[in-house]
Amino acid sequence: MNETELAIPFGIWRRRREAGAAGATMGDLYKLIAKARGQTVEQLTSDERAQIWAIAAPVMEPGFEVVPNSERDESDPVEVVPYNAEWPRRFGSCRERLSTVLRVKPMRIEHVGSTAIPDLPAKPVVDIQVSVEDIRRELAYVPAIESIGVQLRSRDNEHRYFRPFSGHPRDVHVHVCNAGSTWEARHLLFRDFLRANDDAKTVYVAAKRDAATRWTFDRIAYADAKTAVIDQLMAEAETWARQTGWQVG
Repeated sequence: MNETELAIPFGIWRRRREAGAAGATMGDLYKLIAKARGQTVEQLTSDERAQIWAIAAPVMEPGFEVVPNSERDESDPVEVVPYNAEWPRRFGSCRERLSTVLRVKPMRIEHVGSTAIPDLPAKPVVDIQVSVEDIRRELAYVPAIESIGVQLRSRDNEHRYFRPFSGHPRDVHVHVCNAGSTWEARHLLFRDFLRANDDAKTVYVAAKRDAATRWTFDRIAYADAKTAVIDQLMAEAETWARQTGWQVG
């Protein structure tokens, strides 16, 4: 896929994205590019999708960059499964290991994401959020976190993302962010709001299942396909936070 094929559809998508318009997900970018080539989305190869993601990621996450030699060999399909009471126990075990190996103690180690919400179907991957004073000081935490079996995969302006090394099951992700940041608060608020609101859980589950059906073999498109619903629920969560006096911690 050459730059000429990408330029016009990517320009359309980027303008939509920057304007906050509907129709600017990763899946929409695939559709624009496939249509310009007289194809369907399904005809885009995995290598072509990876190429598209490489140019789209910095727009989606300012400052985004992939860490060299952090690829995984196997394909990891998206699968939303029933809630499993083992997930909080897995978090507890990982939290204990992180607390032990981190030389500079983090401000918080929290269970976030869908596996942190009782009775919510989810991908069987436990998301752990580690809040530190300054994410730029990577030597203070990267080697320690990697020692428990997860590798730094990417960085952006707001957080660092770790996933299991190639050849190991994808059962946990670690996200490092700045304590007191919007990134930290947003994920904790979303978790707590869903824990307290069954109607919101129902809406979110429907979005997750729909995205998993459409993007089974594309985790980036799966995550981005939920953006509109997450934004809607976050607006409700912020109202709930004001009404209840919710605060981080």
